Amino acid sequence: MNAEIPGGAAGAGSGTGAPRGRPRSVEADRAILTATLELLAERGLDATSIEEVAARAGVGKTTIYRRWTSKGLLALDAFVISFREEQPLPDTGTLRGDLLSALHAWVRAVTQTAMGPMLTGLIAEAQHDPELRGAWRDRVLEPLRTQHRVMLDRAIARGEIPASVDRDVVLDLFFGAAEHRLLLGHLPMTGEFIARVVDVILAGITRTQT
Repeated sequence: MNAEIPGGAAGAGSGTGAPRGRPRSVEADRAILTATLELLAERGLDATSIEEVAARAGVGKTTIYRRWTSKGLLALDAFVISFREEQPLPDTGTLRGDLLSALHAWVRAVTQTAMGPMLTGLIAEAQHDPELRGAWRDRVLEPLRTQHRVMLDRAIARGEIPASVDRDVVLDLFFGAAEHRLLLGHLPMTGEFIARVVDVILAGITRTQT
């Protein structure tokens, strides 16, 4: 995987990085994250161990623990690399087009790749791991919401929606419906579902203008 190593990988796990005079090995980081991603895709977070990651990456366990203090934080960094690649910022010229494109990308990532099981596994783990929960918010939730606020800001600038719109509520509705179906699995995330979610959001914004 030719992905960039996240700048906060060591910071997310240990907050210290490599000792002075011993620069971190980018190759080791990449091998560890690639091995983690492969194992998460094959067997999920619960069944993945640091020992297996170390063996597949060709490094010692201490090398991993110097960079990440827990399996959850390591899994989060591996997830972030791939998930970000699947979430480009659309620019279709309309808010509806942008929302449709962004939600299609999110649904495609969690239904057609290994990202879906990884996402649900990390969310479950974060419920009883405060450190992972904070890292999840800082490294996944807020960056994605910040990126998607750009779509709303552009729509405000074009005059499509009022500047008074509550962007956080719009984003909660936008992500919430799909995450609900992903976590519960009670109904499919189809193209029709995506279109209806977007249209309900836009209708709600329109009603607040009157």
